[in-house]
Amino acid sequence: MRRAPFLFVVGSLLSSSAALAVEQQVHVGVGGGLSALKVDDKSTTSLGAGAGVDFKYGINDAFNLHLEAGHSVVAADEQLDSPATPHTRPSTVSTAALGVTYVLDIVRIVPYGGALMGAGLLRGGTLDKSLVLPDVQLAFGADYYLSRNFALGAAYRQHLFFTKLDAYPSYSNLWLRVEYTWW
Repeated sequence: MRRAPFLFVVGSLLSSSAALAVEQQVHVGVGGGLSALKVDDKSTTSLGAGAGVDFKYGINDAFNLHLEAGHSVVAADEQLDSPATPHTRPSTVSTAALGVTYVLDIVRIVPYGGALMGAGLLRGGTLDKSLVLPDVQLAFGADYYLSRNFALGAAYRQHLFFTKLDAYPSYSNLWLRVEYTWW
């Protein structure tokens, strides 16, 4: 009998009156949260906050075309303290990317994963000039559908600035998001 309330709660969260998978469904979302940039010649990771927007289009019920853009302040106080300070430490990172995500859309909780390609813009801080770098993103997340039109979720992005992996081996975002969908 003690399991009944637990099973009821789990069943309520996972149940859906109808499958939510819809071809040609449009999603528009916004989110924000933590960002972390590892700079090779810096002993600590640059932490900050960011926000972004995304647009997804349901190619079919399993794959979404995914377009997103984000901006993060990763080190607001990066300054050229001395001539010995390396000129490799940006204060902001902006990214934009396009790709495909696979969606496991069978219950109210909808996990997804995929890959996106785009570009990153590193600016400010101790950089002599802004850097535009090609960016590959590994995208993971899960959305909880409150209704057929509204979802809350969490998204993780691991960025790879593959032409400068020696200088910037890791850039990550962990954001909470809200999404509106229609078809």
